[in-house]
Amino acid sequence: MAPHDPDSLKAPLPLATDLIRCPSVTPADEGALDVLQSGLTALGFDCHRLPFGDVDNLYARLGAKAPVFCFAGHTDVVPVGDRSGWSVDPFEAKVEDGLLIGRGASDMKSAIAAFVAAVARFLPTTDLSSKGSIALLITGDEEGVATNGTVKVLEWMAQKGEQLDHCVVGEPTNPLEFGEMVKIGRRGSLNGVLTVQGTQGHVAYPHLSDNPVPRLLETLSALDAKVLDEGTPHFQPSNLEITSIDIGNNATNVIPASATARFNIRFNDQHTATSLETWIRGVCDQSAGTYDLKCVSSGGAFVTQPGMFTDLISGAIEKVTGRKPELSTSGGTSDARFIKDHCAVAEFGLVGKTMHKIDEQCRLEDMEALTEVYREILARYFSAAG
Repeated sequence: MAPHDPDSLKAPLPLATDLIRCPSVTPADEGALDVLQSGLTALGFDCHRLPFGDVDNLYARLGAKAPVFCFAGHTDVVPVGDRSGWSVDPFEAKVEDGLLIGRGASDMKSAIAAFVAAVARFLPTTDLSSKGSIALLITGDEEGVATNGTVKVLEWMAQKGEQLDHCVVGEPTNPLEFGEMVKIGRRGSLNGVLTVQGTQGHVAYPHLSDNPVPRLLETLSALDAKVLDEGTPHFQPSNLEITSIDIGNNATNVIPASATARFNIRFNDQHTATSLETWIRGVCDQSAGTYDLKCVSSGGAFVTQPGMFTDLISGAIEKVTGRKPELSTSGGTSDARFIKDHCAVAEFGLVGKTMHKIDEQCRLEDMEALTEVYREILARYFSAAG
């Protein structure tokens, strides 16, 4: 049952368990946003439900003045996989031995509960009306194709004149121990599908055919051999990984008519998706012969330069945990790649080593510490604003 008493919202665990018990596998919501909205309404937030396509989203704001500080995240989760491997029902939200176990415990329903608990603890300590506003941007489409979630909410906000000033995304950023790492950027991602065309024929008469496989392999070898860069002060080197080679040929005596490969490039801010595609096409023109290439980018590289905002976040983490976090751009992508076009953004959440895994979990003490970090961020942010 969703909590309605503002004082009860100061503890993150009840809300986290209520959220996990909603089996909101992308794009299904299954009541998760209703649970969250109930708590936010009790704290005085003005809530807007924003369905786009088959995805439900929520934007909530408390206050009418600038600056606007935003917590962003997602209530959707990945599928549970083989349920027989779980030690508990993945949507039971079982508490055991100081752990909360369930799908979304790490990524990232516990962090959303910590958002709410931090606000509930912060509000009695300050007159927010004279200092600014707090917002939450919560999507149900982060683990999916990410077309009807944060992107559409940000478009709606722009149409309504809603401007964010700073944002913290609650993704699980810590590799092993809580307080290790803040993500201040992300590499870009480019997916490529290359199909080399040939002419089918009998293997005993190769002069009557055109085998596309050697040309595909030569092209892939050239792409794989290229050192894209040596990295930058904030980014590791870009890397291209070949993920699949598909011929679809079950016959041993037939030269295939085509051969296809898939690859992904994770790239830093020395490249753009356009510049990389131009390079790839140049390599294909040299060795692939007749080919078809499709490149799709899910986001470009970006970095929030270290400064006042990152110092504020790091200071809050160090106060709560005693650790000075690393500022990193490692890992995959997140919805921060969309938010960075609207305001300064950084990511900090729980330990991520069990996210998407069987028996996904978080330590209760980490959830409590995360709540205190978020509360401290709010206190420092609005102290500076006021």
